[in-house]
Amino acid sequence: MASQQSPPPPPPVKSPPPPAPTTVIDLGNDLLREIFLRLPSLPSLVRAALSCRTFLDAVRSSPAFRRSFSAVRPPPLLGLFFDPDGPAIPTFAPIRRRSNPDLAAVVRGADFFLTGIPDDDDTFPGWVIEDCRDGYVLLQNFNADRLAVYNPLTRALDLVPHPPDELFDNSHGDANYLGCYILSPKDGAQPLRLVYTCQDESRARAAVFSSESKEWQIFPWSEPVTPQPEDEHWLKVGTMVNGFIYWVHADEAYIFVLNTATLEFSLMDLPPGFVGRDYMFRVGENKDGELCIVCALVFHLFVWVWRAGLDGIEMWMFDNRFPLERIVEFTRGTLEEHAELWVVDIIGGYVYFSTNETFADPLHPCWFLSLCMETAEVDTIFQKRFDSHIYPYIMAWPPSLTENKVRPQLEGA
Repeated sequence: MASQQSPPPPPPVKSPPPPAPTTVIDLGNDLLREIFLRLPSLPSLVRAALSCRTFLDAVRSSPAFRRSFSAVRPPPLLGLFFDPDGPAIPTFAPIRRRSNPDLAAVVRGADFFLTGIPDDDDTFPGWVIEDCRDGYVLLQNFNADRLAVYNPLTRALDLVPHPPDELFDNSHGDANYLGCYILSPKDGAQPLRLVYTCQDESRARAAVFSSESKEWQIFPWSEPVTPQPEDEHWLKVGTMVNGFIYWVHADEAYIFVLNTATLEFSLMDLPPGFVGRDYMFRVGENKDGELCIVCALVFHLFVWVWRAGLDGIEMWMFDNRFPLERIVEFTRGTLEEHAELWVVDIIGGYVYFSTNETFADPLHPCWFLSLCMETAEVDTIFQKRFDSHIYPYIMAWPPSLTENKVRPQLEGA
């Protein structure tokens, strides 16, 4: 009998290739944004987003994410500009935080020496700060008759001529410069706009510059206030909050207001007891964008908020009181050394304030601190000599992270 041959063995089964490793770049935008929300600060987010196109698109494509990030990680204070009276270039004192190297890198890479602003006279530059917001510094040079809008982080510069002398025409008595402010939007998507204001014996007037038209548009004088002021400088330094500029009257119980959208002037009351005490308080905004007044009284900060009551009528309402005798813990000083508190500015729910030693001894440095009105947390900024006009510089979202490329109907995504 013939022997039977066994069938050939089946060919070996090839194992499927191992799956490609999953990397962080393979994650979807939603998951990436959840991870980004855990970053400690805006500088850290900028560094992460600029590391690759995938990360950048995840941030760019969602305005909702940027709003959420700002709510939990507000844009940080990078330092304070000090603008002394007289012929001196403004100086910048940076925040130093060893625990946040990304913030330190932002400060190192910026032009806070303002070298990008041209000087017509090397020995007398003549630039003074008028406004500081949304990452821009607005400076004015009365000798050169021009303004400069400068971003120290991006080094973007716009030079703007002074408004024409017609702004001061038809004044009642002498007309004086009142203030100039930046109206550009935070995302930089629309043209740069400035508002320049002046006052005469009882009225005010505004002119608006647009980078599109390259021209100033002059608006009519306001109605005269009553009673007529006795002081030619009857309005104190103005503060802009959410598109409105507020000037406290020197002697009367009201605030003079300019709506920069309509360019109309109006009046609003001051809280009781504030007349003639503008040196004790500042106007600003809380975290929710509500108009507020913060008053420093010895070592307490008192907060009033402008809001509607049960009858729907808006008025000043007392909101909170922050006892701050504990600043001795942060400064290792004494209340006697600190004298009292001085409110520098109120931005986005943070009160920037200082102790007041300088007025007792001009050579003795004072402490600069911040208070979060939502949490009552106090943070020490640094110790430095108080030097005239002070402007907190808050980091703005860079245009590279806000250029949204999705369709307009998806902007809320």
